[in-house]
Amino acid sequence: MSRKFTPKVVTANHLLEGDAVWLTEDDRWTRDMREAEFLEDEAHAQMRLLDAQSQPNVVVGAYLANAKMGREGPEPTHFREDFRTRGPSNYFLGKQAERQA
Repeated sequence: MSRKFTPKVVTANHLLEGDAVWLTEDDRWTRDMREAEFLEDEAHAQMRLLDAQSQPNVVVGAYLANAKMGREGPEPTHFREDFRTRGPSNYFLGKQAERQA
């Protein structure tokens, strides 16, 4: 018996900068998960993943991550994805530095 599909977002790491990025509905890569395309259809999610994997000059390690719809857009449902939304953890750069301001 197959499992019920749970909503997803396409995520990867930016090839040159290493940041976690998410694929938007208009085919951009964003560093803000809330802008990601929220995928509720399994077939469409698989097609979007293939789109992402066909961009090896932009991103690496593309995969589908579980998500839920929040007030401002998709949100992580797993601690790993929540961690990735905050940026590097070894020092305050990028997203973490912006939140300190």
